[in-house]
Amino acid sequence: MSSNLSLAQGREYLAIPGPSVIPDAVLQAMHRPSPNIYAGELIKLTVSLLPDLRRVARTKHNVAIYISNGHGAWEAALANTIAEGETVLVPASGLFSHGWAQMVQGLGGNPHLIDFGRRDSWDFDRIASVLQADRNHRIKAVLAVHVDTSSSIRNNIPALRKLLDDLEHPALLMADCIASLGCDRFEMDDWGVDVTVAACQKGLMVPAGLGFVFFNDKAAAKRAQMPRVSRYWDWSPRANPEVFYQFFGGTAPTHHLFGLRAALDMIHDEGIEKIWARHATLARAIWAACETWAQEGPLEMNVANRDMRSNAVTSLRIGAPIGTTLRNYCQTHLGLTLGIGLGMATEDDPNSDGFFRLGHMGHVNGQMVMGMLGGIETALSALDIPHGAGALEAAARAMAER
Repeated sequence: MSSNLSLAQGREYLAIPGPSVIPDAVLQAMHRPSPNIYAGELIKLTVSLLPDLRRVARTKHNVAIYISNGHGAWEAALANTIAEGETVLVPASGLFSHGWAQMVQGLGGNPHLIDFGRRDSWDFDRIASVLQADRNHRIKAVLAVHVDTSSSIRNNIPALRKLLDDLEHPALLMADCIASLGCDRFEMDDWGVDVTVAACQKGLMVPAGLGFVFFNDKAAAKRAQMPRVSRYWDWSPRANPEVFYQFFGGTAPTHHLFGLRAALDMIHDEGIEKIWARHATLARAIWAACETWAQEGPLEMNVANRDMRSNAVTSLRIGAPIGTTLRNYCQTHLGLTLGIGLGMATEDDPNSDGFFRLGHMGHVNGQMVMGMLGGIETALSALDIPHGAGALEAAARAMAER
């Protein structure tokens, strides 16, 4: 192919792990004039969102909506439950656990971080040792990232709940499901999660700007004991408003709400169990291709154990500077945007040029995944990067065996 020829014309494919591809139905729902924020359809629409958000999180408990990204939802969860000077335990398997821990510190709390690296899930013996040593129950919460978007590790939330119960430790179990909600199986109530943090721009398929905090009665009781909570972050009026503006701490995020309504309708029309199965099947196809490429050459799955991989995002190692070179080729020549190696920097690779990530979350189907894999195959060939043969065939077989 001529170096001047680009095949990137046409509709681009954003294959990063969030923001995800936005459905046309969501975009169309948002493309409208501003509504009245004091009466009428917006109030009815907002009230309709709450039970449907609970259905996605698999909870019968409270939900508070924030005009924020996932970091804002982190802060909201902490502001309502962790007082200055209190300790939280943070088992870390990637960048975002560290970020949540840093937020605790910024709010005056004391994060106890256990770092398991960027390739392994939690070691429950190490977590148990810390909890067993906490005889006075100074640890008030465990901050658990279900899926870390940087490493693509999926952690075992039910096992963590069982550990807390077996040790009779009263700490709140708080789960970050920003990357996993609507993609990987998550059962807030059945898994015994007290606080769930989520955002709209990944499995919920809405442009970034809404954060969600789900909380049960145990977490609400801890909120009641707090010496103070910021008026904006306080989840009590948001979950149980007396007047409409309290849902959002001020003016409603009007167009995001219309988009969210359309996205939730799509989710419930398909059914959450089928959505989980779709994501699992597409993920297996991606893994089959990547494992085939990895048979020869430098490509390597960041997470070796399939049971520890997320169905929403896949993190890959290929060596610096090949990761960035490959991403640039896909974007410039094919119109395919892959995710950067976020949070994967090393001393030898400070810019994470040896990593890239694939987002396969939300509004994504079989032909989109096969197109993404075909684009990567093209880049590997065009750039003379050694790789195993038959990756697309392996992906097709995995998809056909659903």
